[in-house]
Amino acid sequence: MADLCTSTFADLATRMGFSCDEAGGLVVLRNPFGLENWTLPVLEVTVVVGAVLALIHAIIRMRRHGDPTNLVLWFGACAYLFIIEPPLYFPAAFGIEQHVDTMFAHNLFTVEFLWGRLPLYIVAIYPLMATLAFGIVRMLGVFRQYGTIAGAVCVGFVHHAFYEIFDHLGPQLRWWEWSLENPINQPFFDAVPLPSVVVFAALWPMSLALCVQFFVGRHVDRGVRFTGLELVWRTVVIGVLASVGTFVLPLPATVFGMGSDTVRGFLYATELVVLSAAAVWILVRQWSRLRSDGAEPPGYTDVFVQRYAIVYLAVMAALWIAALPAFFGAVDGWTENGDPIGNLWYTLACFVVAIASVVATFTVPRAARTRDVDTPDVREATSAT
Repeated sequence: MADLCTSTFADLATRMGFSCDEAGGLVVLRNPFGLENWTLPVLEVTVVVGAVLALIHAIIRMRRHGDPTNLVLWFGACAYLFIIEPPLYFPAAFGIEQHVDTMFAHNLFTVEFLWGRLPLYIVAIYPLMATLAFGIVRMLGVFRQYGTIAGAVCVGFVHHAFYEIFDHLGPQLRWWEWSLENPINQPFFDAVPLPSVVVFAALWPMSLALCVQFFVGRHVDRGVRFTGLELVWRTVVIGVLASVGTFVLPLPATVFGMGSDTVRGFLYATELVVLSAAAVWILVRQWSRLRSDGAEPPGYTDVFVQRYAIVYLAVMAALWIAALPAFFGAVDGWTENGDPIGNLWYTLACFVVAIASVVATFTVPRAARTRDVDTPDVREATSAT
């Protein structure tokens, strides 16, 4: 597929140590011990195993208890992925090369799709991260207490914390490479484009959570049961509308910041600050309310989310620790091997938020955790409304 190997992709591939000729075909399997470094297969196993377990967990929950929310979330995230990602990999094939150049390139992993553009772990990370963030917010009862929009804001905030731990480490360990000259990536926040920090870490999961809760979750909370066909069309609509939301939500920055990277960066940061402030207020208030005497329990606990969130954070902490010697040896933001470094202080703040979010689900009074995944609050109903 030489015609799909743009000069930008070729340059990014070279910087990571491979060429377009090595990118492979539609599906490629590689030796996990022959990758760029040992962190790549560790990342793959962590994310792919987590996504598979999340899918199994979602299927079991739907079959045993008639609650398809997690399953719709899982496939809705995948639908979003396949709508958003291919045009970013092959802008010429979609006729948008005059507006969108290659923004980034992934390194070569064990399982690859689409001529080296789409590693399997990227397919898996969308539903895994969405499951963890949505599950934490749902366990705290935010959707039931404050509504769909407030719950979606909190999902975006929690997802942002989990994702940025990964996002600020990837460029240093050559998991991917950003195009430094692409105007869509501007401005950068150390090694990460600020649009990625805001849009892909916070706004897209917020958009997805909003659609999932609106079309499925709130009905399930009222006891509605869906047919298979109803779930299929709702999942497709969720994927499409979540993609539209990803375009709409950052419009203040993309429209009013068109002529200036500084203005665009300020507007992106403002959106993130507003979202974060609202989410922190809601989450803290809800957690305090649940721990007060006489508070109504949220009626939902997801043991998988609690446990795998811990696994994910532990693996990411280990990978960060392994990267610290090169990080501290970096000069002007670049390691000795020529790799850009992320922001350690921001990553530590994200660790604090992510850990606090998980801990909060364990510290809700026991009365609020008695209805585990085996006994959900779902009642029979004849049709969806």
